[in-house]
Amino acid sequence: MTTAIPDVTDQDTPPTTPGPDGRARARHSRRARREPSLLGRYLGYVGYFVGAGLLSGAIVHHPLDPARYNLIAAAGAALFLTAALATELQQGRPTAARLTTVLGTSLALSFGIGMLSGGMQHFEDFPDRAAALIPAGLLLSFLAYTLKEARKPLRRILGPLGLTVLLVAAGGYMGLRQVAAGMPVPAGGHHHGTTEDGHQEEEEAAHDHEDTGSAPTPPATGRQTAPAPGPSTTPGNPAAPATTRATPTVPPHGSPGHHH
Repeated sequence: MTTAIPDVTDQDTPPTTPGPDGRARARHSRRARREPSLLGRYLGYVGYFVGAGLLSGAIVHHPLDPARYNLIAAAGAALFLTAALATELQQGRPTAARLTTVLGTSLALSFGIGMLSGGMQHFEDFPDRAAALIPAGLLLSFLAYTLKEARKPLRRILGPLGLTVLLVAAGGYMGLRQVAAGMPVPAGGHHHGTTEDGHQEEEEAAHDHEDTGSAPTPPATGRQTAPAPGPSTTPGNPAAPATTRATPTVPPHGSPGHHH
């Protein structure tokens, strides 16, 4: 006598419903697969690169006009921080500690990149200043990025990688100082709206003449112009004194110097 074994495939099996953990994992997976919009990614790139560009120019040119370049640096830092914060929020909801770390390290990273980029662009214009900005920017940007992105930042900073970056920055500073000391002083200087002391008075005088519409006064050459001949005094005409004031010479009509 044989016993029939029921076929489990014929039985109705109730559908399996995921538990609370399964539903949470599914929501997390869908959120991870969701990519940010094209406009959001574009604005993030604009914030990063334009912010770093404004900072690089403001850091290098700051001694020329501190008030103006303070505003430019503040605008660049704000753009960079906004882009960094938006990127962090796209990855999830950060904690308060993580948010503070992101904002602080992103601010330091923006200034480090600005020092490095600005010093490299304007080394010929400001050799002494750029020789200090380039290695300092390298160190600051490395420290800020490592603290922001590395899982164990202190091990990276105090380890072989950090020591290598420190040696490169120190060697670069000494080498750039030697290069800056051997560079000739530029004749025209770095302008961007400023003039040298030797040419400032000439440019101001030319500007004044343009405003008044008069021609610049020619420099004195030490040669005096003889007075125009006036009525001669003759023995028969003692009442006609000789005049020494020169009368203006009127050019003929139609000549280039004739004006009405």
